[in-house]
Amino acid sequence: MATTKTQPSVGPRTRTHGQDDRKLPLSALLALATAVFVTSLTETLPAGLLPAMSADLHVGESAAGQTVTVYAIGTALTAIPLTAATAAWRRKRLLLTAMAGFAAANTVTALSANYPLTMAARFVAGVAAGLAWALLAGYARRLAPVHLQGKAIAIAMSGIPVALALGVPAGTFLGKATGWQVAFLAMTALTVALLAWITAVVPDHPGQRQDGGTPMLRALRVPGVTPVLFVTLVFVLAHTILYTFIATYLDRIGMGGSTDLVLLVFGGASLLSIWIVGAQINRRLRALTIAGTLLIAVAAAVLAVLSTSPAMVYVAVTLWGLGWGGAPTILQTAAGDAGGEQADAAQAMLVTLWNVAMAGGGVLGGVLLGLVGAAAFPWSVLALLAPVLIVVLAARRHGFPARRPGSRS
Repeated sequence: MATTKTQPSVGPRTRTHGQDDRKLPLSALLALATAVFVTSLTETLPAGLLPAMSADLHVGESAAGQTVTVYAIGTALTAIPLTAATAAWRRKRLLLTAMAGFAAANTVTALSANYPLTMAARFVAGVAAGLAWALLAGYARRLAPVHLQGKAIAIAMSGIPVALALGVPAGTFLGKATGWQVAFLAMTALTVALLAWITAVVPDHPGQRQDGGTPMLRALRVPGVTPVLFVTLVFVLAHTILYTFIATYLDRIGMGGSTDLVLLVFGGASLLSIWIVGAQINRRLRALTIAGTLLIAVAAAVLAVLSTSPAMVYVAVTLWGLGWGGAPTILQTAAGDAGGEQADAAQAMLVTLWNVAMAGGGVLGGVLLGLVGAAAFPWSVLALLAPVLIVVLAARRHGFPARRPGSRS
């Protein structure tokens, strides 16, 4: 987030604009959570609609699947430069602009029967989503008193597990029942309603005054930012390798017919995780990061050696969801805390690396599948989580401290 003289200092007793230090602006935070939900859902929505999309766009399903890839590329390529270019914009104006661009891109996607035009629209949607994502966690922090900032981010980031657990199945059902175009138009309608909601209830905040120099380089020099970014990249990469190919992995162990139920269990555990993280993050960010890493590592170990038992697979998926659901909140909070006055730049780099990891997980998972087979996925997760745990444990003073700045015990 960008900090200015109008923002609360790190002391928990400071208030901004008469803000009640005991309460969270729930309506405003839920509006931000809806923005997270819409952008997260739209990114993965084509996955459940590929046959129909490929038929109408006159391309193969593999080509239609690249509508997900190009969205991530749009986010990864532009989040950092656009965040730097718009650093001085007022936050509300920037959020409304990003979401309006998102609505326009989804509308073009829904109405297009031309594959190149669809790909261009999906790229633009990724650009708008990346700009919004780089903004949203910092915005949530600025809407809350210091001792409730972690909880505010947890509320805003709840849109991710809700999109995965409920939005993707609902969008897929709607698309199959009425046509994939209707599913994308529904995203447009929801975004238009969201624009009105943001206009009505979300307070405005100033941007960051330009002091000269490169914001990203300044952010990287802040102690703690680099460890958080490393953990984000590798942690998300480990998760994505397995999540992207979970259907393939379940087929290998004879549970292909249970993919929907497995993902539902994962989504439910993720929702529980984000509630736990939201309740505890102001006091236990470091412990939650370590716990999340260990939960996913144990889940991967169970899948690696006990996958012949369906019951153990469900246990592993539950642990995986518990470890993963709160990760966006944890990492966004850690980046914002570590970044300080350079938090917006740190958040933009986090968003970029997140999407790089998502794209890289698909590529690396495909290579592993071709060379070794699906059995390699759990072992690759374990191998990647080892350096993550080492870096988190080492970053005790900066990055993942035992006590958050300004938190109340």
